[in-house]
Amino acid sequence: MEVVTDEARLRTLVGGEPAERSVRKQLARIDEHARQFLAESPFCVLATAGPDGRCDATPRGDEPGFALVLDERTLALPERPGNKRLDSLRNVLANPQVGLLFLVPGVTHTLRVNGSAQIVADPDYADRMTVYRKPPVVALQVTVQELYFHCSKAFVRSRIWRPESWPAADALPSLGRVLRDQVGLSDQEAVAVDERGCEAYRPNMF
Repeated sequence: MEVVTDEARLRTLVGGEPAERSVRKQLARIDEHARQFLAESPFCVLATAGPDGRCDATPRGDEPGFALVLDERTLALPERPGNKRLDSLRNVLANPQVGLLFLVPGVTHTLRVNGSAQIVADPDYADRMTVYRKPPVVALQVTVQELYFHCSKAFVRSRIWRPESWPAADALPSLGRVLRDQVGLSDQEAVAVDERGCEAYRPNMF
């Protein structure tokens, strides 16, 4: 097994340099097309890294347009109630560099945003992030350094938006069963998790 340790060898293996278009598409601002995509996106993946280099990627989802565009260089994500692990936010405290991948259901290209983040409390724009009269306690404010649209190949290969390719509902164990095996829930507790489903989250979702 060959372990690739330098870029020259890597480029030899993958076939050379990127096409000029792949380089030119990278922007350092939120243009009109990115702004429109963000307005329709209800979901993104947030990638962070801690001071020791360990990485974390976490889903972020809300109503379409939840990533608030403040200006052509700045966007903000509301921090909704969660499990209080604070993995991403603790990483940002130590290392502000973040990566974001925004998706729109049914659309096969994605929007990638890389930048520097800071955690802001009681921001001036909190009212624009308020849902059911509940503003976020903090928001993640990101200064855009790199932004570009990513092609459709991964979505075409994975067929992720094609329902006929999706696994059967019972192909994987339920969350209740997983938690039973991983953290020692009783059978009764596991059944309760599955019976309540998403309804259990609703009172504290925002």
